[in-house]
Amino acid sequence: MTTTHGERGSAAVRAVRGSAIRDLLAVADRPDVISLAGGLPAPELLPTRRVAEAAERALTAPSVLQYGLTTGAPALRDVVHARESEAIGRDAGAVVITHGSQQALALLAQALLDPGDTVVVEDPGYTGALQVFAAVRANIEAVPMDAEGMRVDLLRPIVERGGVRVVHTVSNFHNPGGATLAAERRIELARLADEFGFWIVEDDPYGRLRFRGRAVEPVAAHSDRVIRLSSASKIVAPALRVGWMHGDAEVLALVEKLKQGADLCGSTLTQAIAAEILADGPWSDAHIGRIRSLYGERASALHAALKRAYGDRLALTEPAGGMFLWGEFADGTDTAAALPRAVDAGVAYVPGSAFAVASSHTGALRFCFTTAEPARLREAVERLEKVF
Repeated sequence: MTTTHGERGSAAVRAVRGSAIRDLLAVADRPDVISLAGGLPAPELLPTRRVAEAAERALTAPSVLQYGLTTGAPALRDVVHARESEAIGRDAGAVVITHGSQQALALLAQALLDPGDTVVVEDPGYTGALQVFAAVRANIEAVPMDAEGMRVDLLRPIVERGGVRVVHTVSNFHNPGGATLAAERRIELARLADEFGFWIVEDDPYGRLRFRGRAVEPVAAHSDRVIRLSSASKIVAPALRVGWMHGDAEVLALVEKLKQGADLCGSTLTQAIAAEILADGPWSDAHIGRIRSLYGERASALHAALKRAYGDRLALTEPAGGMFLWGEFADGTDTAAALPRAVDAGVAYVPGSAFAVASSHTGALRFCFTTAEPARLREAVERLEKVF
C-alpha cells in the first residue's frame, strides 16, 4: 500500500487496534464503579515492605544504579533458569530478562516473524498478543477454545497448509478464556511443532496462581521448540516491570540483538530486587500461598453469585486459578451494547468482542475477580441483574 505525505504513522502501527481494556480502565477507575474489567493484582497483596527491604539492600551497591547487561542481571537469570529447568524437567535453554513479559512477546515476534508469516492464536485471544502480531504485520489465524483450552485437533489442518511460523498459547488460566490447556493437548501441540518446525510461544504469567486441582506440565516439557514467557507482575508486583523468556539459545540471541536496539538494558535496580525476592523460597512460597487463598475465595464468590443470578443462561468457566472468569450468554445478549448501561449501574467488565479474532464473541464477557472482596463481588452481580 502506498502512503501519502499527509499520513501520520507507519502501515505497521495503523494495523494495530487499540486496547479496549486500556480505554475502559479510565471509566472503571471511578469510585462509584465496581471494576471487574482490569487484570490487576489485589492491592492488599502487593508486598511493599518486602520490596522496600530488598531495595534497601540492593542500594548498598552503586552498580544497581548503573547500566546492566542486555540479557539481564546474572543473579535473576540464574533464579529464572533454575525455576524453568525444574518446571520442564531438564536443565536446558537460555534466559533473557525483559521489561515485563509483554516486551518479551514483542521482541520474540520481531525475531521470529516476517510480514506475511502466519501466527496461530487462540480465539478468544489475548489482546496484547494480537497487538504485537499485528504490529509485525503477521497473518493471524485463529483456533477456537473450549473448556480444555486450544482445540489442538483443529490446528493440524492449518499447519498442514504450510506457512505457520509461530503458535501462541496462554497455557494456564487463559486470558481471557479462563481455561487451562489439557495435558494431552500439550503433548500433541509439541508433536506438531516437532513435525512441522514451527515455534510455540508458551505465555504463562498465571501458572503459579492455581488455587484448585493439580498443575499440568508445561508444553516446553515435551519439545525444544518452545519459548516460555512469564513475569513477576502477578506474583510480586507489576511496577517492577520484570519479565523473562526461557528457551532455545539461538532464538534468544536474536532477541538480545533486538533488545539492544529497543532499550539497551533493563533496570538493574528492579532486577536486583526481583532476584532477591524470587530466590527467597520460603517467603515466595508463603506469599504465593496467600495469593492463591484470596483469589480462590473471590473467584468462588463471583462464580456462585453469577450462577445464582443467571443459571444456565450464562455459561461460565470453572475457576481453578489465574485472575479471570469468562462467561457467554446463550440468549443473544450483546455485552458490548450493554456496557454503557452496566457502567451507569456501577459495574465494569470487558465485552467479549474486545478479544475477538475470527469469532465475534458478542454474547461473551470477561470478569476479573482479584481486586474486590466477596461481598463487593456479590454486589456487582446484583447491579448487573438490572442490566441483563
